[in-house]
Amino acid sequence: MKQKETRNLIDLYSVGPATVRDLKALGITRVEQLVGQDARKLYDRLGRLSGKRCDPCMMDVLSAAIAQAQDPGLPKEMCKWWYWSRVRKSGQK
Repeated sequence: MKQKETRNLIDLYSVGPATVRDLKALGITRVEQLVGQDARKLYDRLGRLSGKRCDPCMMDVLSAAIAQAQDPGLPKEMCKWWYWSRVRKSGQK
């Protein structure tokens, strides 16, 4: 994909239809809207909107999506949510 082409949320690694619905509930409908977002804050907002605690892996999916939005050339390993699970569990940012 050329860098100037428009990317859709569903085109991001680790983002499926359910995540697209969650992002839309958060008011995010375009990849560009993820740039500069904080995964923890989005995760907390999503929990408040749904009225229940979200699986912590959702924070990892959000981190992966944000990272890809900020860097379209991100290494493939860093595009996957489980990379961000390891980062979260190790206490790194």
